[in-house]
Amino acid sequence: MSPGSTSAMPGAPEAVLTGVVLTLNEARHLPDCLASLAWCDRLLVLDSGSTDATQDIARRAGARLVEHPFENYSRQRQQAMDLVSTPWLLFVDADERVSADLALEIRSAIADPSLAAAWIPRRNLFFGRALRGGGWWPDPQLRLLRPACAHFDPARAVHERAEVRGKIGRLAQPLLHINYETRAEFVAKQRGYARLEAARRQAEGWQLKPRNYLLQPPREAWRRLITLGGWTDGLLGLELALRMALYELWVLQAMAAADAR
Repeated sequence: MSPGSTSAMPGAPEAVLTGVVLTLNEARHLPDCLASLAWCDRLLVLDSGSTDATQDIARRAGARLVEHPFENYSRQRQQAMDLVSTPWLLFVDADERVSADLALEIRSAIADPSLAAAWIPRRNLFFGRALRGGGWWPDPQLRLLRPACAHFDPARAVHERAEVRGKIGRLAQPLLHINYETRAEFVAKQRGYARLEAARRQAEGWQLKPRNYLLQPPREAWRRLITLGGWTDGLLGLELALRMALYELWVLQAMAAADAR
């Protein structure tokens, strides 16, 4: 039976875990991602309308492929969760990888009947280098879930997180996140995230004030560099602290642009 199959052969062990990947034009990352999930009982790729080879790659890997328009990350994850019929699911982004050690730890965790979900630490690589500070490690992600015990708030457009009923565990082995390979990629993604974050803040009733422009970007740089230990990553830690301060400025600018419309 292929990982994406939804029916088991007579006498085959019951499928317990579905590996889930959300995609949009991820042909560069998806093959290695799906290869790292080959141990899952089933694979689901929820695609937002890719125009590259993403969908063909998913089919060749034996994944179940479903296309669904993208509204925001929370809605997309909830849509994927609604499609899963196994007792457990594991969300993995296309630019993330699951090691053999993490796979073993996940198999052990889902054998615990008292568990409803589990946090997984994530090791972030920026421009080929793993980070220790700045909030980038251990960067816990709530990705291992019982669909029956979890749901996503559709109003949370970015930095989405499942709301879980029940016991939440913590795993030790990390997801590997090939976060940004180039600085141009970093800028492009952060601009997109800034627009989503601006929409979230406005939906929550944030009021933009002139002093925000003066205070929030340097506050974010200080938080990343000093409070969260970005200085331990040397010049790269300093660079990322400044880039996240710029991200905060982009959020404020996006809020102002929306207010002006």
